[in-house]
Amino acid sequence: MQVDAKIDATGEIFLDQAEARKASKRLAPDVVRRLTRLSDRKAAWSLSKNITLALVGIVPALLVWNVWTVLWALVIVPLAAHGFAILSHEAVHYRLFSNRTMNEIIGRGCGLIIGVSMCTYRVVHRLHHNHLYERDLDPDLALMAGYPRGKFYLFKKLLIDFTGITAYKNYSYFMGRPAKNSETNTRVKPLDDTSPKLRRDAKQDRIMVAVFHITMLVLAVSTGLWREYLLLWLLPLVTVFQVILRLRAVLEHGAVTDFSSPLTASRTNLAPTLVCWFLFPHKVNYHVEHHLYPSVPHYNLPACHQACRDAGMLDGAEVVPIGEALGKIFADRPAKVVAV
Repeated sequence: MQVDAKIDATGEIFLDQAEARKASKRLAPDVVRRLTRLSDRKAAWSLSKNITLALVGIVPALLVWNVWTVLWALVIVPLAAHGFAILSHEAVHYRLFSNRTMNEIIGRGCGLIIGVSMCTYRVVHRLHHNHLYERDLDPDLALMAGYPRGKFYLFKKLLIDFTGITAYKNYSYFMGRPAKNSETNTRVKPLDDTSPKLRRDAKQDRIMVAVFHITMLVLAVSTGLWREYLLLWLLPLVTVFQVILRLRAVLEHGAVTDFSSPLTASRTNLAPTLVCWFLFPHKVNYHVEHHLYPSVPHYNLPACHQACRDAGMLDGAEVVPIGEALGKIFADRPAKVVAV
């Protein structure tokens, strides 16, 4: 189990995959303790950078309204929203702030403003970590499995995401209704071992998110700011934000061939800083390491990557340059082998 993020109640734990899969090579306990130590200062810095980015995207249009400032918001606001999603994800793992109450409040707030129920996502995401690539158990399979599907399949999906058509389906996932498995025509539901507390918190949080955004819409209309609300915030969330979410998810888990271990069923994308700024905010390009040790906070993932590499844990792992990863997920569909 995890070292610092273990929860007393059953049905709330994110399994440490390095132990759960009985890996032959593991980090030493003292190294894990160092890597999983939380820093409220670093978390606050990440949060402040994200808030600043959101303001950089919105304020120019509020000061000078024209097509260029609106387009600027359409580019920058989704990047900020993506960062808020990542910070909410950190809180899902209890890895944002050391104080549990602050972790929950800030984590819920980061999800709330982008229309995501953090507590509901905690239930869904727990299944993804503990049952990675397991049929009928991993809720992310509908999004990430089956690649490559041809050169233009993912491109068409991203184009549809940009139109806003798939926003409802994607937001349904974050509100606890994962997409149907195309093979079994079923949806993954919380397992019987999911704690009653997680279920109650998820229900309350969903209601809070819905009430917040209905209230915001009413306020925007009543104050005459509906245009600003729709074009500077809602439009980026249902278009560009959806494109980024899908592309990152497929880069993290798509077009892998060995589902037996998080080393090969997840992918760490090595990319330049600017690319990471767009696709992998807060160091989340180190996704293999996150699955091995989900108790490691985002700012320690680069150090975790180096420690795992030094320990020989990443030998044979999906740790590749992003160009290679893109080549895999956009490749032609593999030819079927016909038995003779």
